[in-house]
Amino acid sequence: MCNENDGKCHNESRRDFLKVSGILTALAITPASVVKAAEENWDEGIASAIEKMPIKLEVNGVVHSLSVEPRVTLLDLLREQLHLTGSKKGCDLGQCGACTVHVDGKRINSCLTLAVMQNGKKITTIEGLAKGDELHPMQAAFIKHDGFQCGYCTPGQIMSAVACIKEGHANTEAEIREYMSGNICRCGAYSNIVAAIKEVKEGGKSI
Repeated sequence: MCNENDGKCHNESRRDFLKVSGILTALAITPASVVKAAEENWDEGIASAIEKMPIKLEVNGVVHSLSVEPRVTLLDLLREQLHLTGSKKGCDLGQCGACTVHVDGKRINSCLTLAVMQNGKKITTIEGLAKGDELHPMQAAFIKHDGFQCGYCTPGQIMSAVACIKEGHANTEAEIREYMSGNICRCGAYSNIVAAIKEVKEGGKSI
């Protein structure tokens, strides 16, 4: 808009004026306590508390009553809230198997399931396999056959290996390789892993 008297043009439109006025008015009438809460991120804390859901899980034989946000994965719950860090976060996309745990006896990638979806279920992690100082037969076999190098994938490998035998999918070397294919070992210790699984399977011990 141009002013005929001074010859100057002004770019401010009526809409811009109303927009700025509205913002200033809103700030002026906002209670100081609300402004202070926003500055200290109280709003996020309140929202988080409201959004959390109560769930109950039995993890490695111990019942936990927990409050979790619906977006939290089972893996993050185990590692960050229960401090069970044996299950590893590898790809976080369900492709490497490092996060494998058992839910009601069945193996799953814990990075792909939400904690709230497992409410009321029994979770077993690598920390729950051994009986005190006595290693689980699969853990002992992995050590005997040197079934790991860096060890990052090993918890997931062992959890899958136990499930592989329980599922009846460890009858041949080829079958073991097929049903363990969801667990990636970047060190390439596959032949030793297969040897460990074969020994446990053929040993006939209760797992």
